[in-house]
Amino acid sequence: MKIKSFLGLLLTFIALPLAGQMKKPTAKSMEFSATKAKTGDIIEITVKLSPAAGMHIYSEKSTCAEDVGYTRASLTFTGDHLVLVGNALGVGDKMKTDELAELDKIDCKTGVFAGQAVFKQKIKVTGSIQKIVCSFIGQMCDESQCVMIKETLEAANPVIVEGSVAAESTPVKAADTSATSNNKVDSSNTSGASSMPSYKSGSGNCNELKYTGNLGNAKSETANKGLGLVFWLAFTSGLLALLTPCVFPMIPMTVAFFLKNEDRKKSIRDGIVFATAIILIYVIIGTLVSKLVGPDAANWLSTHWIPNVFFFVIFIVFAASFFGAFELVLPASWVNAIDRKADKGGLAGPVFMALTIALVSFSCTGPIVGTVLVESAKGGLSTPIVAMLGFSLAFALPFGLLVIFPSYMKSLPKSGGWLNSVKVVLGFVELAFALKFLSTADQTYHWGILDREIYLALWIVIFALMAIYLMGKIKFSHDSDVSYWSVTRLMLVITTWSFVGYLVPGLWGAPLKALAGYLPPMHTQDFRLGETENQAKSATQTATCTTPKYSGELHIPHGIQGYYDYEEALACALAQKKPVFIDFTGHGCVNCRKMEEKVWSNPEVLKILKSNYVVVSLYVDDKKIKLNEKDQFTGKFSGKLIKTLGEKNAEIQACYFNSNSQPLYVLMTGNEVLLQHPGSAETFDYNPEKFKSFLQNGLFEFKKTQP
Repeated sequence: MKIKSFLGLLLTFIALPLAGQMKKPTAKSMEFSATKAKTGDIIEITVKLSPAAGMHIYSEKSTCAEDVGYTRASLTFTGDHLVLVGNALGVGDKMKTDELAELDKIDCKTGVFAGQAVFKQKIKVTGSIQKIVCSFIGQMCDESQCVMIKETLEAANPVIVEGSVAAESTPVKAADTSATSNNKVDSSNTSGASSMPSYKSGSGNCNELKYTGNLGNAKSETANKGLGLVFWLAFTSGLLALLTPCVFPMIPMTVAFFLKNEDRKKSIRDGIVFATAIILIYVIIGTLVSKLVGPDAANWLSTHWIPNVFFFVIFIVFAASFFGAFELVLPASWVNAIDRKADKGGLAGPVFMALTIALVSFSCTGPIVGTVLVESAKGGLSTPIVAMLGFSLAFALPFGLLVIFPSYMKSLPKSGGWLNSVKVVLGFVELAFALKFLSTADQTYHWGILDREIYLALWIVIFALMAIYLMGKIKFSHDSDVSYWSVTRLMLVITTWSFVGYLVPGLWGAPLKALAGYLPPMHTQDFRLGETENQAKSATQTATCTTPKYSGELHIPHGIQGYYDYEEALACALAQKKPVFIDFTGHGCVNCRKMEEKVWSNPEVLKILKSNYVVVSLYVDDKKIKLNEKDQFTGKFSGKLIKTLGEKNAEIQACYFNSNSQPLYVLMTGNEVLLQHPGSAETFDYNPEKFKSFLQNGLFEFKKTQP
C-alpha cells in the first residue's frame, strides 16, 4: 500500500472523533448576484465557508492525479428552472505543494484558501427559482489533523422571474460540478451544439464554455515574464546607445560639469537629480506612446501592412543614418534654448542638463529609441513604459555613478574611430531587423515576395558585409583606418562569420531553431535538401474528416494535418471522438514560430498531436481570406461586422478566452468543454516536457467526458 493511502486511512480514523468535537466550518452562506431576472439571464451564486480556527479548506483546483493528494472541494447544485454554466470555481485560493502527494514523491499542487473559502457558480435562469440546494464536500486541515466536511446550503425563492411561461417551469436537476476527478461532465448541452455560437451577436454571453473538473496547468504569470524580457532587452539597447559617438564623448564632459562645484555633497545631489531626470524623460515618452497606441492599436501595428511597411522604411532610414549618409538632428533652437537653461542653479540646472543630453544625442539614440518603441508598442499599455524604463536606466547609470565616483573616469577608454564602428555595426543590425517588418506584411497578406530562402539570402549578405567591415575591408565616410585588430574586434569578426555560417544551411532547408520566429515559416521555402518525393507526398496526405477549408493558403508545420476553421474542427472532433487542440496563432507571431520549432518538433509531442488530437490553427492576423457573405456576422465581443477569417478567429479568442495575444493553446472537446487551462509560450517556457504534460493531461480529462 502506498504511504499516501495509509496516511489517508489514518487521517480518516482521526477525523471521525474530531468531527464529534465540532471541527466544522464556523459559518456558511449562499448569495446571489441578483434576486430578480429575466428568462435567459446569467446569475452568479457565491458560496462561502469559514474554516474552524487555525484550519484551512482546500479548493477544487489541483494538478495531482485523481487518487493523489488532499481531497479537493466538490459542489453539487440542484434546483428548478436553472441550467449550470460551467463549474463552481474557487476564488482567492493559492496553489501550494500538496504535502500528501510529496510523501509519495509526486510533485503536484492543490488550491488552498488562507481564510474564508469562496466559490462562484454561474447559472442560466429559465424561470422563477423556488429552491436551490448546494451540497459541499471537502477537506479542512491544520498542521496536525484533517477532517472531511459535508455541508448543505439551501435558499428558498432566491430568484424571481416575472411572466415565466409553463414551458420554462420544468424542474431541472443540475449537473454535479465537482472538481474531483471521479466525476464526468455532461457535455450534451453546450454551445457547440447550438446553431448560433456564443461568439456571435444575438447569442449567449462570452466565456460560456464548460470546464472539466481537474484543470491542471494553473495560469502562468505570462505578462510578468514578458515584461521582464522587454526590460532587459531595452536595458541592453541603452548600454549600446552609450557606445555611440554622440553619447560616449559627452560622458566625461557632463561629469566635469557637475564636479566643477567645490561642494562635494551638492555635486552628488546634482548628479543624482540629473540621472533621475534622464530616466523620467524617457519613461514619459514611453507613457505617451502607451496612451496613444493602446491595446487595439497595438494589434493593428503588429499585423496591418501599412505600419509594417512604414516601419520597414523607417528602419532603412535609421540604417542609412548610422552608415553616415546623413544625421538625424533636432532643430538647433531647441537644443540651444535648453542648454542655456542648464546653466541655472538649484535643481533646475541638472534637469535641463538632462534634457540637453537627450536632445544632443538624438542623432545616435533616436534610431535605437525608435526601434525599442516600435517593438514595445506591439505589447500593450505597459510595455512601452517598461521598455523606456530599462533603456533610460542603462543610459543614465554611467553618468550618475561617475559623478558619485569620479575616480573611475580614468578607466574609461578614449574616444576614437571605434565609436563610429559601433554606429555602423548597429546600422547593419537595423537593416536586418527591417526585413522582419516586411516579412510580417508579406505573410499576413500572402504577397509571396519575401519567402524564406530570399529572406535568408539577404541576411547572409548583410551579416557577411558586416564581418568584412569589421575586418577593415569596407570603409564608410566617418571611419578611421583599421591599422590593427583589437581582441574585441577579432571576437566580433569570429562571431559574425560563425553566424553567417549558421545561416547558410538554411538555404537548403535546415530548421535553424535558434532563429525560430525571426524567419519566415518553413512552408514558404521552395527547396529543402533531403526531402524525397514520398516524404513530400506524405506531408500533404489528409487524415482529416473532410478537406479543410483554406488549406491552399494556410499551413500547419511539421506535416500535421488539421483545420483552419473553428466549426470544421469541432465537427471532426465529434465524428472522430477526439479532443481538439486549438492553436491561436499569427503570421507575424515570433513566439508562435519559436514554439513550433522548439516544442512542436519534439517527436513525442508531434506524435500526440498527430495521433490523439484534431488540430486547428486559427490565424488571427490573416487579412486576405474573406468570409462568404452568408458567413459574416457581428461579433459578440467587439460589436463589429466580422468579414475576414482573421477577424473571426480573433473574435473567438477574445470572446471565449479574453485574450488577444498569441500563441494561445486550448484543449477542449468537440462540444466546447475545456480540458485544461489555456497556455501560452511563457506557460511552457519553450519546454517540450511541459507541453507534453499539458497534452497528456488534456487526454486524461477527455476520457472522463466520454460515456
